[in-house]
Amino acid sequence: MQRKLLMKGKVKEAYDLGDRLEFRFTDNISVFDKIIPSQIPFKGETLSREGMYWFKRAEKMGIKTHFIEYLPPAGMICKKVDIIQPQQITASSRNYLIPLEWICRWFVAGSLYDRVKEGKIKATDLGFAPGHKITSGEALPEPFIEVSTKLEKTDRLLKKEEALQISGLSSQEYDDAREVVLKIDEDIGRSVASRGLIHVDGKKELAFDEERRIMVIDVYGTADEDRFWDKARYEQGEFVDLSKEYVRQYYRRTGYKDQLYVARDAGKAEPAIPALPPEVVQETSRIYIKLFEMITGEKFLPAR
Repeated sequence: MQRKLLMKGKVKEAYDLGDRLEFRFTDNISVFDKIIPSQIPFKGETLSREGMYWFKRAEKMGIKTHFIEYLPPAGMICKKVDIIQPQQITASSRNYLIPLEWICRWFVAGSLYDRVKEGKIKATDLGFAPGHKITSGEALPEPFIEVSTKLEKTDRLLKKEEALQISGLSSQEYDDAREVVLKIDEDIGRSVASRGLIHVDGKKELAFDEERRIMVIDVYGTADEDRFWDKARYEQGEFVDLSKEYVRQYYRRTGYKDQLYVARDAGKAEPAIPALPPEVVQETSRIYIKLFEMITGEKFLPAR
């Protein structure tokens, strides 16, 4: 079958197969918005199989997804939906990507904590009592769901009114979509907690099928897409993003991270990111395999 490359991201490729899409997960790895010139054995396979694992769980909960079949070792076939620009979307549009990204957060981490420090988000916005002093790594009293743009050059957060205008969703459809995202995230959190992980936050993409029913698309719940913390380390006061933190720390130790950010701040040419030494590649591969087993509860046996 003729394949047409639709998208080549840092770690994932998408091919047009007519009425279907083929996703290929590579063994590339990126940090600091740089693709490292090293391949991590089995990384793509673990991500692909994690995505399939969550799609199958969603379907068992009665949630529609675009997943069709797994392509060993690191691919999947999915249903294709149309990409329609917001100004062309109507209340009768069908089979299209809803141009919103849904972010569900369970802990104060990453950009959320940055906005708290900047005073852009108050304690009461997150469900805390007035006057509560928010700390990094703190569990939220209730899940905090936000939506951002999907088809614009730079993602920006949206209030519900603008999200409805951009997406073509009715108010009821918006609430239904929110419930789908919450239901999936609750399942992820419960599932991984039994295997020593904390699900901190993650993003979801949705679409409508031919009957304008909500459908989950892309992948989610993977070691690259979502943030997971080690439960035992969290209880000791450590809040570490498990998947890439080992690699980030390597480049901090070598001084590359500081060199890169000094160049960026000065507007100078950025230094090329060096390849990883063999022992770091090997350990990173081990980390991705271990995370696959903790996320899915399955023993990793290579499909290739």
